Amino acid sequence: MKVLPFKIPKPKNEALIYQEDRERVFYGQLHQHQEIQISLIVKGSGSFIVADTINEYKENDILVIGGYIPHVFKSDSHKSDESIMCSLFFKKDAFGKHFFELTDMAETKAFFKDSEYGLKVLSKKHKITNQFNKLRHQNKIERVATLFKIISLISTAETTPLSSFVYKKKYSDNEGKRMNNVFEYAMEKFYEPITLEEIADRAHMNKNSFCRYFKKRTNKTFFQFLIEIRIENACKLINSNPDLSISLISEQCGFRTIANFNRKFKEIKGVTPTDYRRQR
Repeated sequence: MKVLPFKIPKPKNEALIYQEDRERVFYGQLHQHQEIQISLIVKGSGSFIVADTINEYKENDILVIGGYIPHVFKSDSHKSDESIMCSLFFKKDAFGKHFFELTDMAETKAFFKDSEYGLKVLSKKHKITNQFNKLRHQNKIERVATLFKIISLISTAETTPLSSFVYKKKYSDNEGKRMNNVFEYAMEKFYEPITLEEIADRAHMNKNSFCRYFKKRTNKTFFQFLIEIRIENACKLINSNPDLSISLISEQCGFRTIANFNRKFKEIKGVTPTDYRRQR
């Protein structure tokens, strides 16, 4: 696994960076960078956290992550022997402080506003993917033109936010490492009973301090966040194992009773697990 620092530096004198990540699994470390990131998942699937929210990603997904938003990808290594992601990185002022404020760029306003919470593209994916496929063989000037085309397509596409709350202060390295320890533990041990003492210890804090610390940075309690991780993993099991009973999925995702599982699932997804399965 590639071990990364929390703050990921990019080359200083490049307005646009094109990057291909080819790994057995993606990252696994919470990190941030000042650049906006637009990514195409070419191969692989798994979960990823953006700010306060856990999401599922899969092949052909197109994701936008705003600058300085902490995020982490966790691949489902048992589903694929390789993960591939193509990404563009750029700062809003990379082409001039007021470039995207020009009248000619008015249609990009929603893109930059929505990117502050991260977004997943739901429509025009084929057209955007075609643009991504050109990048590998383009020179730097051509890539800039392709970036503008991709932004234009996303600006007029249907999208959905990746997070609901972003902590406005930039994380320090120590904060990033602390939150990484918490997220990593929750994503690895979600199916087990996790006590407040355990998770506070992972953050090297006492229980009361940890509760305040986590709530301030995510706008939710740790156990709300843990339930969301469990429900997201339950959705993956429902999608990938049609013969697995709902009660067994509930148990494998850390719920003590099927009644609690059904209630929490409906609160988060708007439907019961059984109805969710019928809709797939």
